Amino acid sequence: MPKRDAISPTSMEPVSHPSLLAYVQDRSMGARHIILLDPDDQTPEVAAARAVAAVSAGSRMVFIGGSTGTDDDNVHATVLAVQEALELCAWNASQDSGLSEDDWKVPVVLFPAGAHALSPLADGITFMMLMNSHDRRFIIGEQVTAALQLKEAKVSPLSMGYLVCAPGGAVGVVGKADLIHLDDTDKVREYAVCAEYFGFDLLYLEAGSGADTPVSSDLIQAAKGACDLTLIVGGGIRDGQSARRAVHAGADWVVTGSLTEEFDDPDELQRTLSQLISNIGST
Repeated sequence: MPKRDAISPTSMEPVSHPSLLAYVQDRSMGARHIILLDPDDQTPEVAAARAVAAVSAGSRMVFIGGSTGTDDDNVHATVLAVQEALELCAWNASQDSGLSEDDWKVPVVLFPAGAHALSPLADGITFMMLMNSHDRRFIIGEQVTAALQLKEAKVSPLSMGYLVCAPGGAVGVVGKADLIHLDDTDKVREYAVCAEYFGFDLLYLEAGSGADTPVSSDLIQAAKGACDLTLIVGGGIRDGQSARRAVHAGADWVVTGSLTEEFDDPDELQRTLSQLISNIGST
């Protein structure tokens, strides 16, 4: 993992709230939006511009990662670019801006493919178990490899159970997932309770990047009803209607990633995400 002072100033500090977990679990603000930026699909500069557009639109967290093609170098460069862009916006807001300085202080969190795709500059990491994988590597192997590095870098862990639902996409293939299908409500309940009993803080239901269909409302409702974990839902969410359905079913956070990559113009992305996020808040 790249060293903090080898690539960036030692004065660089995370911009997130003092307690990342408390921020993520806070339900007083209602459901919220996460933008997912894949360093394999965009340059750090483009990712930073998209992060600024998303936060301007109302996104309250930035995930950085992907299932394939990421490594320490492109992940770290992207985290650094996003952190610097948000810090600059926060400084500008403290002088004169439509948004307050605090509006820009959103966590930048690793959403890693494995121990090879980390950065010490991130505010936190979704320290996840791909619970329905057939491969030990994604259940405990990558986590063991990364743990000491993350502790030394003081990257805050967000312990998370991660479930890949059909259609699954690349993450389902790479992660060798036993996919959870539309009618597997009993199975998702079992996994949800298992995640709670393991002591995880978060549960993520993932349909796969660029999925044709998002996670079904039935699966979301089943998971939400079975446990009291903070519930994140992503994959296949491209518009306000699908985001609203996810929140209505019980999602605390909604993630969009592939949608973000459809826009080269940050202003157009901001307008699109503003509409989507307004739908999340109107449930």
